[in-house]
Amino acid sequence: MTITASMVKALRERTGAGMMECKKALTDAGGDMESAVEELRKKGAAKADKKSGRIAAEGAISVEISDDRKTGVLVEVNCETDFVAKDENFKDFVTKVAGTVLSQQPKNVAALAGTTMTGSDKTVDEARVELFSKIGENISVRRFARVEARDDQNVSAYSHGSRIGVLVRSRGGRPDLGKDIAMHVAAMRPVCVSKENVPQDQLDKEKEIYGAQAAESGKPQDIVEKIVEGRLQKYINEVTLLGQPYVKDPDQSVQKLLASEGAEVQQFVRFEVGEGIERKEDDFVAEVMAQAKGA
Repeated sequence: MTITASMVKALRERTGAGMMECKKALTDAGGDMESAVEELRKKGAAKADKKSGRIAAEGAISVEISDDRKTGVLVEVNCETDFVAKDENFKDFVTKVAGTVLSQQPKNVAALAGTTMTGSDKTVDEARVELFSKIGENISVRRFARVEARDDQNVSAYSHGSRIGVLVRSRGGRPDLGKDIAMHVAAMRPVCVSKENVPQDQLDKEKEIYGAQAAESGKPQDIVEKIVEGRLQKYINEVTLLGQPYVKDPDQSVQKLLASEGAEVQQFVRFEVGEGIERKEDDFVAEVMAQAKGA
């Protein structure tokens, strides 16, 4: 069978593979487009496997909220470079993964990988491998979070570009208050909502540190205790949402803002691209030497 230029073009558009690779795949498949696609995907998966050990610390966060504002999801998908993170194919994949989490409700990342992507006949992992092959970088769906509102609660969201995403579950206040609080969380990075949510062992550890520091001052014990209490309260204000100065009006705390609005915050989730991933420091000289030896 004659392999035409239009057939090669069609296969390239479907797979993103090179022209000569497409022509060879079509020739080997006797012109059968689906067989050629399958063969290229197999080769692409093999290439992807070789690259899967590379650290993927760039990427994007996608936020999706249901129309009734009762459910929100955050998804982080990683790649190796900021260049790919801005690629339209990559961004489209991230958005579709978030949509799948929202609609299909997988229990964890492993379950998500085998879930059929919303609006597609491929699973999330099949789509990931296909994109992996096309762009030539390691891609991984790292994590997702799902926030559910109950009764008179709502879920609000804020995205800082594609680098930071926040979900907030709250009750009461003006319609856009939840988004304002989500924006505050994005900027100020609180650890938890209130003092009651701070782990007791963490409070005990901080108290021990402040106690040792204050004891060196030589002041009387009652003064030392007051110093420790003051420093501990300052720490609590720094790490809790309610204790922090509101980012849009630092003269009042978030707690006072919520009280003035008759509102409450029950939960927030904040994702930032690459947080917690140990980035590899490349040794350029070693890399050049390794390439020279292999030449």
